[in-house]
Amino acid sequence: MTEYVLLVDEQDNEIGIMEKLLAHQEALLHRAISVFIFNDKDELLLQKRAAEKYHSPLLWTNTCCSHPRPGEVLIEAAHRRLMEEMKMACNLTHQFSFTYKAVLTEELTEHELDHVFFGESNALPVPDPAEVSDWKYLPLKAIEADIEKNPGVYTSWFKLMLNKIKSVRDEHTD
Repeated sequence: MTEYVLLVDEQDNEIGIMEKLLAHQEALLHRAISVFIFNDKDELLLQKRAAEKYHSPLLWTNTCCSHPRPGEVLIEAAHRRLMEEMKMACNLTHQFSFTYKAVLTEELTEHELDHVFFGESNALPVPDPAEVSDWKYLPLKAIEADIEKNPGVYTSWFKLMLNKIKSVRDEHTD
């Protein structure tokens, strides 16, 4: 099945629809979602992307991430992908949005206006092996320390988001 993304301007106004791979090849700004699930120990659920993913395979990243479908409400897209990737459901709240551009390979660039959602759950995921090869819950400080030592095992967008995630999370737990 061909997947499409919503092309947007810097204010998140929809300006078109394009096949996902082509949008990544042409580095066009498109709408994305990222989900971060924390357990009651304030640990973040990380996933390791499946080997078959066309970009960033076998890299650690946030709980799940994707793109809303044309006409799909952001929160519904976040819930859908959390269920599809991790077989999990929980309340999600929109925390913030930001734009980033990260060159993945000579042929692929992520240029996304990313909407970030947080959720809380102690559930153990049952990941779709086509999406996820491994998972673990870790405290943010441990993730930060591991990124310092092993930056090459994490996705570019996750590394870009981590400080903002920590900042927003600290606001929630103070």
